[in-house]
Amino acid sequence: MLGLDFITRNFFGNLNERKLKPYAKRLERINALEPEFEQLTDEQLRAKTDFFKQQYAEGQNLDDLLEPAFATVREAARRTLGQRHFDVQLIGGMALHDGKIAEMKTGEGKTLVATLPCYLNAITGRGVHVVTVNDYLALRDSKWMGQVHAALGLTVGCIINDIDDDARLAAYQADITYGTNNEFGFDYLRDNMKLSPSQMVQRDHAYAIVDEVDSILIDEARTPLIISGPVEDKTELYTAVDKLIPDLRDEDYEIDEKTRTISLTDEGNDKVEVWLHEKGLMDEQSSIYDIGNVTLVHHVTNALRAHKLFARDTEYIVRNNQVILIDEFTGRMMEGRRFSDGLHQALEAKENTFIQPENQTLASITFQNYFRLYDKLSGMTGTASTEADEFMDIYGLDVLEIPTNTPVAREDHDDEIYRTLEEKMNAVIDLIEDCRGRKQPVLVGTTSIEKSEALADMLKKKKIPHNVLNARYHEQEAQIIAQAGVPGAVTIATNMAGRGTDIQLGGNLDMRLATEIDTDLAEDKAQALTAKITQEVETAKQEALAAGGLCVVGTERHESRRIDNQLRGRSGRQGDPGRSHFFLSLEDDLMRIFGTDRMDGMLQRLGLQEGEAIVHPWINKALERAQKKVEARNFDIRKNILKFDDVMNDQRKVVFEQRLEFMNSENLSDTIEEMRHSVIDDMIAAHIPPRAYPEQWDIEGLSNQINLTFNKDLPVQEWANEEGIAEEEIHSRLIEETDKMSAARAANIGPEIMRQVEKSLMLQILDQHWRDHLLTLEHLRQVVGLRGYGQRDPLSEYKLEGFTLFSNMLDNLRQDVTRLVMTVDVMPEPVDPPKETFESSGGPKQSQEQKQSENSTETQAFGGKIPRNAPCPCGSGKKYKHCHGRAY
Repeated sequence: MLGLDFITRNFFGNLNERKLKPYAKRLERINALEPEFEQLTDEQLRAKTDFFKQQYAEGQNLDDLLEPAFATVREAARRTLGQRHFDVQLIGGMALHDGKIAEMKTGEGKTLVATLPCYLNAITGRGVHVVTVNDYLALRDSKWMGQVHAALGLTVGCIINDIDDDARLAAYQADITYGTNNEFGFDYLRDNMKLSPSQMVQRDHAYAIVDEVDSILIDEARTPLIISGPVEDKTELYTAVDKLIPDLRDEDYEIDEKTRTISLTDEGNDKVEVWLHEKGLMDEQSSIYDIGNVTLVHHVTNALRAHKLFARDTEYIVRNNQVILIDEFTGRMMEGRRFSDGLHQALEAKENTFIQPENQTLASITFQNYFRLYDKLSGMTGTASTEADEFMDIYGLDVLEIPTNTPVAREDHDDEIYRTLEEKMNAVIDLIEDCRGRKQPVLVGTTSIEKSEALADMLKKKKIPHNVLNARYHEQEAQIIAQAGVPGAVTIATNMAGRGTDIQLGGNLDMRLATEIDTDLAEDKAQALTAKITQEVETAKQEALAAGGLCVVGTERHESRRIDNQLRGRSGRQGDPGRSHFFLSLEDDLMRIFGTDRMDGMLQRLGLQEGEAIVHPWINKALERAQKKVEARNFDIRKNILKFDDVMNDQRKVVFEQRLEFMNSENLSDTIEEMRHSVIDDMIAAHIPPRAYPEQWDIEGLSNQINLTFNKDLPVQEWANEEGIAEEEIHSRLIEETDKMSAARAANIGPEIMRQVEKSLMLQILDQHWRDHLLTLEHLRQVVGLRGYGQRDPLSEYKLEGFTLFSNMLDNLRQDVTRLVMTVDVMPEPVDPPKETFESSGGPKQSQEQKQSENSTETQAFGGKIPRNAPCPCGSGKKYKHCHGRAY
């Protein structure tokens, strides 16, 4: 009997085919326009842009303009790049415009596809952001595809790591802006730390296209973007604690490799406690369990994690006396990225490198919440289907599989499973030698630097020439990949995810021309050399094709099927032949951690001899099920992280919106007045309870608080002694008196200067309270998980307490703003504010001047009753006690 799926698929097509059908008619209409557009001059083609902008301004929506706009871009690409969009690329462009994820195989031209929706959406004038995974690709794509947009009269900008704010502002003002996910996210955070709108660089979050969308929105989504500033130096403590760890034995701690967590056993705790006493790090009378030693225990746990969970050349490398993290998904070095909460310092102590000071979080956001700021979001990748549920659940993004331009001819072999690592690696070497004998290029994928270098050593012993691509040789990435398709080439790569550069059989012609032809060479010689290199590449391509195309070799399975698919997808581009093999052993991490006892017994019962492998489709299915379990677990982790971050995100939106409103306002006196009145309301409520008798009033406490806040003795006691006076009368007198004081201060100081002081204080105090609130939420999140043991939902507890903390923060903000505005003495005096250095977790240190708007008069504040830990009103960003308060 035929199943329902079979009937549905045959009569209606599968779900993906049904999603593709609406694009067919639009595709026909775009193709029908091609002859007409081919006849246009370059000037007439460029004039189409102004025509589309006019139509949009007159009420036409972008969907109505899609077909002629896409036809315009196709013709411009043909003229500038010599590349005409395939029909399937037009479909991919339509999917991106509709806010979907276009899954396109490697080599199908995703970079060119993005020009279509970029151009169409740039017509609105709100800007389009194209997000890539590294600076190299952002710069390459902006220059490469920028030719198409420039031919049509659009401007293109590029955001990379080492440009200043002026260059960033210019790049964001362009119609289309290329950049990395880190830079877009950090610019958003930095903008919300600036002191005037003129210093902000981003303008809008209208539309973004995310290249390698699975890498950015899923793989990197577990790590938030953090801008931080240094706190107290604890170098000696890190070093002292680190020396304790090597003396611990296996029975002193427990490791859970599945969740990558570690904790001391009771025996381990007792040992560490004795050692801490002996080293003088903990008071002799105290225990490691005392609440006062929580921070010390945190240092011990981080040191334990650094030694037992993080391996050099796998999770990080040491270069130039620095611990540099390695992206587990791409194998790239993450320059400037640091673990937070002291873990990175623990790694530095372990490796005996320079220990950089700890940092306090100044601003933070997850990639999930940053990219959900965009009105419309879309993405491209070669592998998204396995994570379709997560894309829809978290981002509301539908995944659409775009057909290949020509059928995939790659042959994917079943996995070969060996009992030991040695047997597996011998089989890998045998296959490499076989391929080289037939001049077939080979790409070997490994999961860590350590394993790639171990394989490289084996190849050296066999005298097999090869190239190694990992975090150590990151700089040569483009050159190595460009020549990985040369006949007989052997390339070892660590985690080939999201490289963004095609492996072309015969080698990359453009790369060879760029590197081998000197720009100073005479034109006739350059042409001759170009023809020679072109012929060499074509001959090599035919030789590689005859040998079977690129052979991809996986030396083990990754936790995620996507990473395996990305490696496999490097072969068979644009209909080229190719093949893929994955070799596994029972000693591989995935096989070892996720339970292979039964499989080991099964292999033994089958009488598997040394050097023999088991190959069967059932094994592939079993492995796929194991990977699905890991993916589901990782999805739950990311989802849980997002649920907690959503609590902070709601508060972040309120603070950032309020902050922007303060910056854009010329006069905050009404807001300051509302705050002042609110503070008085709170004072009255705290000292004169509702429906209380006069003898129950705390008039002395009210009088003291009024004096502390407004720096003036008001006759509150006399008012309270008046016959029959009610709390409403005391309230109204306080409002009246403080309003008079405020008006008098403004008149005395000068209304214009007072407005500037109010604005400066408001922003500084808001920033300080927000930073302290972030730290408090961080601590709350660390401890709230323990409440699960008490049958209470940690997330609900976090939401409730987080809301209470936020309310308290706003109350404290009102009090501090009111107190400082009413007590600080101000005198006009130009002062150049010092620079404040911020260190982000995803980039180099950013130096930015904390200054007021250019047309304002700087003010120096001193004297009065400024709390010593409050921000100094001068605008330096320092605490008062470390700035103008030093003299007092």
